[in-house]
Amino acid sequence: MKNVSRLATLGGVVVAGALALSACGSDDNTSSSSSAAPTGDIDCAKATVNAAGSSAQKNAIEEWTKIYASKCAGANLNYAATGSGAGIKSFSDNQVAFAGSDSALKDEELPAAQKRCGGAKPLNLPMVVGPVAVVYNVPGVDGIQVSPELLANIFSGKVKTWNDPAIAKENSGAKLPSTAIKVIYRADESGTTDNFTNYLNKTAPKIWKWEKAKKWPDAIASAGQGAPQSAGVTTRVKQDAGAISYVEMSHAETNKLQTAKVKNGAGEYTALSADSASKAIAGAEIVGTGNDVAMKIDYTTKEAGAYPIVLVTYEIACEKGLPAEQAKFVKSFLTYTASADGQKVLSGIGYAPLPAAVQTKVQASVKALS
Repeated sequence: MKNVSRLATLGGVVVAGALALSACGSDDNTSSSSSAAPTGDIDCAKATVNAAGSSAQKNAIEEWTKIYASKCAGANLNYAATGSGAGIKSFSDNQVAFAGSDSALKDEELPAAQKRCGGAKPLNLPMVVGPVAVVYNVPGVDGIQVSPELLANIFSGKVKTWNDPAIAKENSGAKLPSTAIKVIYRADESGTTDNFTNYLNKTAPKIWKWEKAKKWPDAIASAGQGAPQSAGVTTRVKQDAGAISYVEMSHAETNKLQTAKVKNGAGEYTALSADSASKAIAGAEIVGTGNDVAMKIDYTTKEAGAYPIVLVTYEIACEKGLPAEQAKFVKSFLTYTASADGQKVLSGIGYAPLPAAVQTKVQASVKALS
């Protein structure tokens, strides 16, 4: 695809406590809509709208919803963190006004999404940047170091204990226990899984033989155990000694999980931080066309100090074709989330704001919604 652009460096990330989401209501997505006093450059929409999808952006949507509703009387967004795959299905099935997804729409998902939009183009609109943490539970062994090849061997079930020579080789001097490794993966379809398996496929293709996918590969499912959504993964890792998994940074920090240092394309073992994630995103590209802002991330970046496993969470929305009341609310709400004020919120809850170049593009795309 065309329209490729480089991204600027991200701002900082500060982690705060997670906020609970309101559950998805009925399939009736709208109520009456009217304009209220503008909030900044937003024309508030008075409506009740349902959305669903990515649990990675759960805390961001919750905080945005609380702020938007406090400024826009009569505005209600019910967001269900069902996972990216379920969210896209709900969107295509006309059950929600927009969906959250940790990966852009795939070719096979486009026809149903386009039909839901009345034949108009469904757009991928990045709103949240979130690093993917490799989390584990090995008491007394903090900051364990892992290369892409080691991760591929662990998650495919080839490395089975924490004192395996392959782990010891990359962690000289560490006191590694003989505890069995318990691989925990997302049981539901997930954009986080899509990003993590893409990372393994791009960085360790000789070991990780499976293409990227939202569903964990069936061929190696028996080598681990599935858990539903991000909350289920973090719970299992906290409970099970020897566990290892992948989860968004905000969930890792909120649950105080151990995180691994990951070897990047420059050969450095890099700890997960706001700065290291920003350096990885600096080389990303916009590969969508027109008002679509789908992005491509370079997992093999050689940028010094870059943490290589990052994801971008999208809002999947119709460029046109929604009922008028839904369309007004979605445009109003996403105008706020893409604004400077909306993006500043992310720095306090475990995410990073969009780089300036992407933020400008997203704002223009949201403005074109009708």
